[in-house]
Amino acid sequence: MEQFGLKDRILIGITLFSMFFGAGNLIFPPFLGAQAGTRTWAAMAGFAVSAVGLPVLGVVAVTLSGGLKNLASRVHPKFAAIYIVVLYLAIGPCLAIPRTASTSFSMAVIPFLGDRMPLEGFQAVYSFVFFAAAAGVAMHPEKLTEYLGKKLTPILLGLILVIFASAVLSPAGSAAPPRAAYASMAPAHGFLYGYQTMDTLAALNFGMIIAMNIREKGIKKEKEVMKETVCAGWAAGIFLLIIYAMLAFVGMTSSGAFPVTADGTEVLSLVTGRVFGSGGTVILAFIFVIACFNTCVGLLSCCGKYFSTLFPAASYKRWVFIFAFVSMVISNVGLNAILKVSEPVLNAIYPLAILLIILSFIHRWVGRFREIYPWSAALCGIVSILTALDQQALSLSGVTEILRRIPAYSEGFGWLLPSAAGIGIGVLLGAMKNRGKAGDKI
Repeated sequence: MEQFGLKDRILIGITLFSMFFGAGNLIFPPFLGAQAGTRTWAAMAGFAVSAVGLPVLGVVAVTLSGGLKNLASRVHPKFAAIYIVVLYLAIGPCLAIPRTASTSFSMAVIPFLGDRMPLEGFQAVYSFVFFAAAAGVAMHPEKLTEYLGKKLTPILLGLILVIFASAVLSPAGSAAPPRAAYASMAPAHGFLYGYQTMDTLAALNFGMIIAMNIREKGIKKEKEVMKETVCAGWAAGIFLLIIYAMLAFVGMTSSGAFPVTADGTEVLSLVTGRVFGSGGTVILAFIFVIACFNTCVGLLSCCGKYFSTLFPAASYKRWVFIFAFVSMVISNVGLNAILKVSEPVLNAIYPLAILLIILSFIHRWVGRFREIYPWSAALCGIVSILTALDQQALSLSGVTEILRRIPAYSEGFGWLLPSAAGIGIGVLLGAMKNRGKAGDKI
């Protein structure tokens, strides 16, 4: 076995960070800073819990459970099969992967095109080049530390550091008073905002790709691979936290100078434009392309790996090609269309991912009550699906009115109480079942 030192751990952690850090991760923190103003760090405390803590715990949970399939199968094998496929399709070719190309095109190409230029043609060419390059890198998933960790991500971090340094050395202004909900409930609102990154879904799948890169470094014993994968999760979390803090600071210092901003993209554009002029647009273009490209490669890799295992008739490389091609086609539908479809689907499956993570950490105490898994998952899933429908104005008469009375429903956490009830029912039924078995032995 080769010596696996601190340098290797940092490199693996940077690689995992790069797979997490897409366009959404780039634009959420500066907008949070711009909105929270003087309450930025209080808001960041909540944001860090949901946008950093949950993804890290997701990596740890899946690793210690022996994989997502083992974890989800505790609910039921059929549930595991269906849920994992839906999850991979959602974070893969149907939604998240096409969005990486659409978002980077919007930020890196459109600003340089004239009003009369044919966007459709440019987008088709861009998406072809983007996915061809991403698929080429993803063909060798065990080498991602070489491509993402050593080459692309250091450039990305350097460019973000340039923007942060400009905000420190030449701030746009001082922090403004907090706006909207940040004035009274900054940590809670920050948590809800970080929840929207939905990186926990990806966290359930990235572990196996990171494990491949760890084995490529010479670690062969499974316990050591698991240990280093968990370490990579924590390292990625540290990098995420540092970069989020930098970007939030950029937004905070701009809140006084630019009082009205639509989103994090506008915040970054205004800040870089003020300091670097037209060069700021170029800097942002590189940042968005690299961030989206890294995430795309990570998602192509984990989707290709899973489906080549599920359907071995097609090789890993063939699946990567298929997913890249399908994603290229879908990406040309347009970013707004993708977001319109992705929001309800992700809102429906995200709570189940969080529930599985929670159950994995309390398994040692409640694992003997097997009924908690199907009951909690069923109630969580039903409420999540109905909530997603309600958010799309597809409410069911009578049922939706009952749902809206559930505590925290309006904040997007209506699934929490039903999930807890499912755990309680499972413990009760499990205890009765175990008592019955004990009585039969007497």
